[in-house]
Amino acid sequence: MTALSERGLDAGDSARYWRAPRYGGLECLAARFFSHRYAPHTHDTYVVGAIVAGCETFVLRGERRYGRPGDLCFVHPGDVHDGEPYGDGYAYRMSYPSVDLLREIACELTGRETCATPFFPEPVVNDPDGTARFVAAHKGLGGSDLLYSDERFVSVMAMILSRHARLGDPAPVGTERGPVRRAQDYLDAHYAESIDLPTLAGVAGVSRFHLIRAFRKETGLTPYAWLADRRIKAARGLLAGGRTPGAVALDCGFADQSHLTRAFKARVGVTPARFRAAALDIAGQDAA
Repeated sequence: MTALSERGLDAGDSARYWRAPRYGGLECLAARFFSHRYAPHTHDTYVVGAIVAGCETFVLRGERRYGRPGDLCFVHPGDVHDGEPYGDGYAYRMSYPSVDLLREIACELTGRETCATPFFPEPVVNDPDGTARFVAAHKGLGGSDLLYSDERFVSVMAMILSRHARLGDPAPVGTERGPVRRAQDYLDAHYAESIDLPTLAGVAGVSRFHLIRAFRKETGLTPYAWLADRRIKAARGLLAGGRTPGAVALDCGFADQSHLTRAFKARVGVTPARFRAAALDIAGQDAA
């Protein structure tokens, strides 16, 4: 961020920076550069990101590297590196997780109480699936639906650590009916509220990553999918009773009416407005 503010951006270059407070002020950057060149610098955090278009080149550990679409890139705290376009420019999405944050997720992944500092032996790896999942999670960071963004971020960072920091497969998940039931009950009781993954994991009594996997194993849904389903069930009843979609969206925990419409149509097959009209029409016929 200092490099961007000191050197500025040339015409055509663009960069958006934000923080995700729930992860210790995790810094995030989405940028497209055609001419911007970073001077050699270091970070106190990791750099974990994905190239989405074009090609970036940078020197790291004495070698010139190239990142292309479908590539994940990693820089360790204290590693000197630069960065510039190769060819016609590039676009990327970057996150800057702290050492403590990656250690936490590594411990959740392996099931250990303490973990060594994660190390990525290859600064650039081609992983189209991992890139797509990282980009989707990165777009959700800072969004209003906390559980949705938390699930995606924790899951993709655990996957990246498993694959590319060579931490191995996740610890096995056994029968977790008690923790999952506590999480289900909490979601059912608080579906209209903003719920984040750390809070839900605390209620369940297990780690964030373990809860996601155990919940899916027990129910077939992730915690967020369960929450969305619970909200839609409540919305159906309110709409059938005559409440407007806008009012129902607020009452059921959706960000706005368009959020309700997308979720409702994905699960019911029609928009909330059409469902409401049909329900009121049936009610009118019954009354007649």
